[in-house]
Amino acid sequence: MTEKIAYADDHFHDECGVFGVFGHAEAANLAYLGLYALQHRGQESAGIVSSDGGELHAHRAMGEVEEIFIPSVLAQLPGDLAIGHTRYSTAGDKALLNAQPIMVDCNKGKIALGHNGNLTNAAEWRRKLEHRGSIFQTNSDTEVIVHLIARSQARNLSGALGDALNQVEGAYSLLVLTPDELYAVRDPRGFRPLVLGRLAATETAGETWLVASETCAFDLLNAQYVREIEPGEMVRISKSGIESIHFAPEKPRQHCIFEHVYFARPDSTVFGKSVNASREALGRVLAREHPVEADIVVPVPDSGVPAAVGYALESGIPFHLGLIRNHYIGRTFIEPSQAIRNFGVKLKLNPVRGLIEGKRVILVDDSIVRGTTSRKIVRMVREAGAKEVHVRISCPPTISPCYYGVDTPTKEELIASSNTPEEICRYLGADSLGYVSLPALRQAVGDADGAFCTACYTGVYPTDLVQLEVREGSGNGTLGIGMRDTSGGLPQTERPVTVEREV
Repeated sequence: MTEKIAYADDHFHDECGVFGVFGHAEAANLAYLGLYALQHRGQESAGIVSSDGGELHAHRAMGEVEEIFIPSVLAQLPGDLAIGHTRYSTAGDKALLNAQPIMVDCNKGKIALGHNGNLTNAAEWRRKLEHRGSIFQTNSDTEVIVHLIARSQARNLSGALGDALNQVEGAYSLLVLTPDELYAVRDPRGFRPLVLGRLAATETAGETWLVASETCAFDLLNAQYVREIEPGEMVRISKSGIESIHFAPEKPRQHCIFEHVYFARPDSTVFGKSVNASREALGRVLAREHPVEADIVVPVPDSGVPAAVGYALESGIPFHLGLIRNHYIGRTFIEPSQAIRNFGVKLKLNPVRGLIEGKRVILVDDSIVRGTTSRKIVRMVREAGAKEVHVRISCPPTISPCYYGVDTPTKEELIASSNTPEEICRYLGADSLGYVSLPALRQAVGDADGAFCTACYTGVYPTDLVQLEVREGSGNGTLGIGMRDTSGGLPQTERPVTVEREV
């Protein structure tokens, strides 16, 4: 008997990617291409909402972008404005009702909203809002923003959006679409990336504005990268031009350092720095901090490749693609009736015996989560004939979960939270194990002033943890422990708001 089972890997997962288009006759098609480039940020569901100037048109479904947005579907999304969202959901939360963008018709008009991040006080607000009569249609933390917008006394959407966001805490890179406007908003600490781009005017079309989670989405469209959306900034794009609204007081920057370690595509520029350059620098410092005599450097593809290149360049040890990745794995597969050793890993990776046999191998990966997959890879490399296997990891030991929009296991499931590197090395069955140090990681990503969040490596969070009783799941992260910001935000009437009109 065979059984169809879900494929699960042992990596962290970013929760989603967002893409917005303003001023293009094929806005939905551009949003589709943008989401295609951002597929690595979420593979469970995707959605696009477009505007024809009067009505919003939406399509959301479970699955990957290519599967969902076939030509007949895109043809039903007219207009020159659109936002798109691709999502990775947490366990127990894989439902179409939680797919984004969320679309509502409220007292502020018709709006659609797509969110990358995690609201850490969403459970508190949900209880309050339900007590006041609000009815929630999803179990996504993002819906809290929609209800707060609707309850705002502000006369326009930008004011209502500012009111709502000044009442929530945590991480959000947000796109909001109305029939004739596009808003791009980033939280005051700047946890998640969000960038502004533009397509130049042509003989048949005017200038098009684009917003994306990563710059690689602009490259696909031959668009120009303009700048980051600043932390605490709301960019409003309309036929009148672009307005920059600073809706919240400044807070210390807390960019997610794991974007440079693993999440973002290597061809993106994130937080002002090339991701590929950061990862090669991590590989170089890894070679300096943890040198070893060996014959070849082998990456765990695909995310370990740039760091392995850096390690090989710094050490002078030859780089080889000793593990080949199968890129055509779906979300499910048929498990054979007879047990095959390391079946799940072999489905994804296969060693090149001719390169590995008889060699001392340096195996470079970006992280170790539970350690189960890394252990199987080490065993597989040994079975391919490796004489020695030395594991090198291009980030520090991950000891704490993330609560800012990353799907991470509990602290108890993170192998480094309760084991020393020596104990982990023995568990993996490796000859040696080396992690990049935290100071070296900061240096590699250009963090001279402490502008990156490193809570997953230190257990020190930018906000205080608060135990909460909550319902299962959230739109962008698992709710179970929230955080209360104790930095002393100003009352709404005292919050600074500045508007700059750009030409």
